[in-house]
Amino acid sequence: MSETRKDLPGRLLRLLSLLQGRREWSGAELAERLGVTDRTLRRDVGRLRALDYPVESTTGTAGGYRLISGRNLPPLLLDDDEAIAVALGLATAAGGSVAGLEESSTRALAKLAQVLPARLRPRLAALSDATVAVPRPDAPRADPAVLAVIAGCRRDHEMLSFDYRNRADQVGARRVEPHHLVTLQGRWYLIAYDPERADWRTFRVDRMEHPTPAHRRFAPRDLPAPDPAAYLARVFAAASYRHTARMTVRLPADAVRAGVFASIPGEVEDRGADGCAIRLSAESADLVVQYVAAIAALGAEFSLDASPEIAERVRVLGCRLKERSTPSIS
Repeated sequence: MSETRKDLPGRLLRLLSLLQGRREWSGAELAERLGVTDRTLRRDVGRLRALDYPVESTTGTAGGYRLISGRNLPPLLLDDDEAIAVALGLATAAGGSVAGLEESSTRALAKLAQVLPARLRPRLAALSDATVAVPRPDAPRADPAVLAVIAGCRRDHEMLSFDYRNRADQVGARRVEPHHLVTLQGRWYLIAYDPERADWRTFRVDRMEHPTPAHRRFAPRDLPAPDPAAYLARVFAAASYRHTARMTVRLPADAVRAGVFASIPGEVEDRGADGCAIRLSAESADLVVQYVAAIAALGAEFSLDASPEIAERVRVLGCRLKERSTPSIS
């Protein structure tokens, strides 16, 4: 372990970076990460305190440290890859891909650009030139303060309390263990475990009101899916909404998924040589009809089982397309 004086400035910055990245560290973990003895770690913590950084000792079996909130903010320390990731994320959000964050992302990106090392600017420019953010004007706006509270509770393994407005516009109090924030098609979703219901739940962030830390810690649970995105896709596929239609199509399930312009709002069941069965479900009847039309446009034989409202909309759409179709003259 090297504890020479010349290593001190870099080591203090590394210690400060570690304290910023997690709510609490044991002394043994920090010493191992820094490659120093426990005695040197205690000295380094004392040096940070002498510089007015609010490093607090924690009680417990082995003892530890955490950086508490205060008026004197320490510098934000990022390595090269982290700086590029943050800058690119801000640039994407500023371009309108995440509703509600455009203005604050632009301000933050301007501040970061002023301190970004010159050696990193060509990398950011190359990535920015290679990416395009497609705005979603119909997406609900996300409140950055709400996202920050959720992300903080998730990071610190702290229960989250909030009021939730469901699809029926009913509001109820919830207390959950936040697992992940996922953004999909312009909307933010929270995946969390609900101890009261003893099950996993998904919440739309724009329907969450007054989120606050519940000041109660929890042990993280394993998500019943390979990753958060896969879990969210599974939830959407199994969900039933106001309008539902069922189709059987003489195409393999993979061919249907590949041929449709976006993720299908429902389940697609492969039936081998008979093709596949599809259940479409959404709050909007127009959306269900759009997917029926997209699947029908694949050109394979199909059958449709739907409510009278959906069936009538599909019939009207077919008639309009037929009326407005004029054969080309060669």
